[in-house]
Amino acid sequence: MNTFLKILLLVVVAILAVKMLPLTLALGFMLGLALVVMLVLGLSAVTILLGLGVLFGALLSPIWLPILALVGAVALARRLSRNAA
Repeated sequence: MNTFLKILLLVVVAILAVKMLPLTLALGFMLGLALVVMLVLGLSAVTILLGLGVLFGALLSPIWLPILALVGAVALARRLSRNAA
């Protein structure tokens, strides 16, 4: 009797799985579509942030380029004074 109940339970589960297949496929399709939309929006956001970073770097270049040149000159002077000694 125990084996009969197990087989009956498996048959009921198989019938339920077949009945729920269209719903499961539709739900999986919607989740996949949502994932693709979020991926596209995420890539757009990354692109916008990188573009803003380049824009701010270009706008602030009158400030950071002289500072970078000064740091490079100090590093060069330190290296030359270390080789001379």
